[in-house]
This record gives sequence, structure tokens and C-alpha cells, in this order.
Amino acid sequence: MTGTPDFLQEAQKIKDEIIQLRRTIHQHPELGQTETETQKLVEAYLRKLGITTRRIAGTGVLGLLEGGKPGTTVGLRADMDALKIQERTGVPYASRRPGIMHACGHDCHTAGLLGAAKLLAAAKADVPGNVKFFFQPDEEGSGGAAPMIAAGGLENPQVTAMFGAHVNSGIPAGYVGMRPGKYYAASNPFDITIRGVGAHGAHPDLGVDAIAVACQAVGALQLCISRETDPVDAALISVCTFHAGNQRNALADEAVLTGIIRTLDPKTRIKTVAAVRRIVDGIAGSFGATAEINIHEGYPGLINDPAMTELARRSVGALLGEDKLFPITQPSLGTEDFGIFLEHVKGCFYQIGVANPAKTPTVSLHNSEFNVDEDALPILSAAHSQVAWDYLLSAI
Repeated sequence: MTGTPDFLQEAQKIKDEIIQLRRTIHQHPELGQTETETQKLVEAYLRKLGITTRRIAGTGVLGLLEGGKPGTTVGLRADMDALKIQERTGVPYASRRPGIMHACGHDCHTAGLLGAAKLLAAAKADVPGNVKFFFQPDEEGSGGAAPMIAAGGLENPQVTAMFGAHVNSGIPAGYVGMRPGKYYAASNPFDITIRGVGAHGAHPDLGVDAIAVACQAVGALQLCISRETDPVDAALISVCTFHAGNQRNALADEAVLTGIIRTLDPKTRIKTVAAVRRIVDGIAGSFGATAEINIHEGYPGLINDPAMTELARRSVGALLGEDKLFPITQPSLGTEDFGIFLEHVKGCFYQIGVANPAKTPTVSLHNSEFNVDEDALPILSAAHSQVAWDYLLSAI
């Protein structure tokens, strides 16, 4: 072993290349399960590095770097899909596709992981094991992690730890945030149809007003959170769409609600899902209506392995300096299907700071004006490389 490469210094040398990759992907955003151009870009780039690739989960790419030293296999993951948002950043490299934008930073994730692939490929002879690069489709949709796993992505060779990252506009550029344990929420999307009886608006006594019943249900679901959830736990029920009626003088005979349940604790998840069914069924029945309730299994919670989080913390602290570690004290009720990987192997998901008000407005993810300080991109590449390297060394 010739020693650990200076990944941060090497990443700075290819900074312009990483930024150009990001901008190319940003200009050509693709929705989940349609990432064909991004897939081709990733494949071509990895193959030039001597990394073998295979297509997986439809529009995903799995790259394998076989190191020159014996050891185990670590996985690094980036998601590739964009969102149905019209970009309003005004930057020269803005999306060329109307109504589609990389407003969640997946262009950064993909470019950053390609950068890490180049850094690790350059040190291939001394890599103590293997690195698998998971370029995942459809994180914003129905999820791409599970299909990658089902297609054998974690096997041959067997991945023993996974690491991933997300850009974060709440953290200053140059910093990396981490949190052990519960980090992201589990999700349960739902579709609820309240069926009443239509009637003339002048004779509500002859019908069952689906809108009135649905309104009662929406209010009661909020009461469920305040009165049935442990105050020191966290859960959220969001009714995000409400469609009913088509005539101003007729009672609606049907109201359709859609939304999502978010929970951090597995027991709270089970309890809250059951409560939604009980409350909506009970309210509908009490007013003479019926309810069709479909609650789906979304992403599991993302729970960082404490030991792997400590390894990542030490790695990034050594790379950037301990003062560049950003403490994350609270979990998020956002969802992230990287948690599915962590149900199969130990690992850690961390945050890359991209906020710099002097360069770009600081707005939240999923905002039409979302942009990043691109100086953070080589930090993402270097962090992935250092964490993967240190894990492989620790596993010898």
C-alpha cells in the first residue's frame, strides 16, 4: 500500500470536469424511469475509467471497480431523476426541457459520484477491495433502490456497506452533516374516496354530502397527530389533494383525497396507519357515507448505522477538518429510499452543504429557483472516495 491518496486535492484538480458533468445533466433532466440520456452519459464516463458497467432496474447503471488489493466490497449511491418543476433560476445552463428540473440536486449527486469514480479508479492498484457505484433511477417516484436490489445489485461481489449523500441548502458550502440512527421518515402514501349520495343543493336532507364528510375527516386526521402520537415522537399526516363535485347547486356524491403519512418510529408507523383507517371509516359511517381507503407501503425509514456514521465522520473530519462537520441534531420527516439499502447492509447517508448566498439564492429543495454553490461538488466526490477507502481499509 502506497498510502491514502489526497482525495480532496485530487478532486480539486478535476473540479471543472465535475461541474461540467453536473451542468450537462442539469440541462437535460429526466423524470424517473426515463433517465436514458443520463444512463448513457454515466456508462460512457465509467467505461473510459476502466470500470465495468451493467444496466439495472431499467434506467439504472451499476459500475464495478475491482481494486488491486484483496478485500470486501463497498457501495456508493447517487440518484439520477429530476422533478416536474419549471426551472426559474435564470442560469445559462438551465433546464432545456419545459416543466422538468433538477430541483432536488440529483444532478449534483450523479456528477459527484462520477467524480469519486475517477478518483478511486486513479488509485485502483491500491484499492483494498471493490467499489460498486449505484446510479439509481426514480428516487422521486416509486423508488429505484428496491429494483436495484431485486436485480442483484448488492451481490457478486457482495456489498457489505453502503454510503450515499444528499446536497443540503440548509448547510453552508464546505461543510458535511451527519447524524447516527433515525434520520429520514418512513412513508405511507394514501388514496381515500368518500362516497355519499348526490342530491339537489336545496335538499341536502335527501343526500349525503361527500364534501362535508371529507372535510370532517381531514380535520379529524390532524387531531389524530396531536392526540394519538407521543409528543416526543414525530408523525405527520398530510392531505395534499382534495377533489369533489362538478356542479354548484348539487351535493357531491364523491370526494377523493390523496396524501401521505410520515413517521420516524416503526411502531408509530403501524399505529398511525391503523388510526387513519379507523378515523376515516368511523366518520364516513357516522354520516351515512362509505369510505374506500388505500394506504400504500412507501419508503422505510432511513436509519444510519452508528458505527458506519462514526467511520464516515472520522473520514470526513480528516479530509476537511473537524470544524467542517455540521451537527444534525434532529431527524427529518422527508423520505429517501436509500433507507432500503440500509435494511440490507449497514451504512450511512450524509449531507453535503451547498448554501452560499453570495453566489446563489438560498432556497429549499423542490423549489423552482433551487441552485447550488458548485464549489461543493469536489467535496462531495472527495468525501465519497475517502469514506469508501477508509471503510475498505477497516474491513481488511
